[in-house]
Amino acid sequence: MAGLWSLFNTAVAGEVHYDTFDSPTLGHDYPYTVYLPDHYDANAAEPYPVVYLLHGSFGNERDWLAKGNLAQTADRLIRAGHIPPAVFIMPGSRSWWVDGHNEAARSAFFNDLMPHVENQYRVGATRALRGVGGLSAGGFGALNFALEKPEMFAAAAALSPASYLPYPPSNSSAHRHPAFLDEQGNFDTALWDQLNYPAYLEAYRINVTPRPSAEESDIPIVPLYISAGRSDVYDAEFHARQLRQAMERIQPNDVRLDLYPGGHTWRVWRASLPAALTFMFQHIGKGPINQ
Repeated sequence: MAGLWSLFNTAVAGEVHYDTFDSPTLGHDYPYTVYLPDHYDANAAEPYPVVYLLHGSFGNERDWLAKGNLAQTADRLIRAGHIPPAVFIMPGSRSWWVDGHNEAARSAFFNDLMPHVENQYRVGATRALRGVGGLSAGGFGALNFALEKPEMFAAAAALSPASYLPYPPSNSSAHRHPAFLDEQGNFDTALWDQLNYPAYLEAYRINVTPRPSAEESDIPIVPLYISAGRSDVYDAEFHARQLRQAMERIQPNDVRLDLYPGGHTWRVWRASLPAALTFMFQHIGKGPINQ
């Protein structure tokens, strides 16, 4: 019986690869981890949905796999039919996914990583087949990417997003991360103001709000999943509630906030990952794949 159970559990098992490519924007190799679903077909008639998952502050491209149980979670959700077979890209960054003081991480993501992935793998190159998510600083990045470029993502997820308002708490690593440190080594509040999500909200609202003469906007809203731990040392629950409130003014029916017992830890992010992916795939792949 144990042998049969083992066979059943491995019947659907994706493949994981680690790779790098030359990034002209960064001037060095860009590392990433890729999860390919079971029976991935590079010549499939239809492209696979793709989700980009961003790591946290001082993290790396292996975190989602090694600490977040991404592969096991994706295998289980695909096997259960909760999400379709999909490709997951987990890039590495030395920044907070911003064009900060240390590197142009945002520009490298859009100008180098995404074109590389879409050339290398049989994944969707349109909004309908793309999603973006992240945890902590990666949640900060994923939220900003979705708000800045709603024409590129069908859904987003921000797990314990480090999208602090107005500024990061004193214990946040943002105060010592080179992305936000100026030449004197001080936290750059002006840069934070420029890059945090409130800076994108008005342009996003205009982009996704139908004109008076139209029933629908040219660019659809980006449904957003948010999670946080109730005992987060950075008070992520408070900031997540602020974020939900801001987004609900724009898209009241397309924001979800889940709260979990725990802190700013992988326990919370592992617990919320299945709900985040299930939420995202209620929207990814649901529209015409050429849009």
